Amino acid sequence: MLYEILLRTKCAYASAATGRQTLRLMPADMRDGQRLIAGSIDIRPAPSERVDRYDFFGNRTTDVLFARPVEKVEFTVRARVDRFAQPPTADKSSPRDQLRCDLAAVQNLNASSPHHFLDASPMVRPSPAVRSYACEATRDETTTQGIVNALNIALNRDMKYDGEATTVETPFEEAFAKRRGVCQDFAHIMIAALRELGIPAGYVSGFLRTEPPAGKPRLEGADAMHAWVQAWCGLEAGWIEFDPTNRMLAGPDHVVAGRGRDYTDVAPVRGVMRTAGAQDISQSVDVLPLG
Repeated sequence: MLYEILLRTKCAYASAATGRQTLRLMPADMRDGQRLIAGSIDIRPAPSERVDRYDFFGNRTTDVLFARPVEKVEFTVRARVDRFAQPPTADKSSPRDQLRCDLAAVQNLNASSPHHFLDASPMVRPSPAVRSYACEATRDETTTQGIVNALNIALNRDMKYDGEATTVETPFEEAFAKRRGVCQDFAHIMIAALRELGIPAGYVSGFLRTEPPAGKPRLEGADAMHAWVQAWCGLEAGWIEFDPTNRMLAGPDHVVAGRGRDYTDVAPVRGVMRTAGAQDISQSVDVLPLG
């Protein structure tokens, strides 16, 4: 599916600000599943310095410095993307009791190595409550993909999408206790649950198709950048992506921007701005199919 993407992120400061920001807003160009045909990031006002690079996980990253005081900043992303990934049609994942052996057979630590995604990360820690929930939700499953899919279904059933319940800083344990949150919370809870079960899991940041195909419901999270989960399901199956917010496997309606251990690795805008008073951040996204 060919998409035209327009993203606008606006940051307004109560008083003039200086500082640095790191942006991970551009859709990814991947060998499998997605091709970035063209893309640009426009920054107003122009920063004093700008460096475009790739981070450890291969995400397109832009570092900017505002040495002169600014009262507001706007980042505009325009991109054309061909998304051709298809969810797996058959379960080729490892049996539950074989996954540990599969992990031991992986002898590299490159960006996609499952070893990076198994232990605690800045926003995902061990949780007895989540572990108990994960064990109960997956007790009848015999394959790794079956376990991940069961959690995907359970979280969608038991969690309510609520844009007012949490903020970007809310711990996943709090969102889980409330059974309310947004896509970031759904993703972090699912990642925590999978790691408790010994399944490597990571965070995927990206975009959803804005308007659904005829006769299909609009997906939750289509008005801003979205988040879902990647799970390593064994040597043969590899990484498979799941969207617990919408109870589905990620596929052609999901455009990847970045992958990491949790939100901290792929935050769309992250940095330190020196200012006095509050700041307000707003975002709008359009992901339009071209055919």
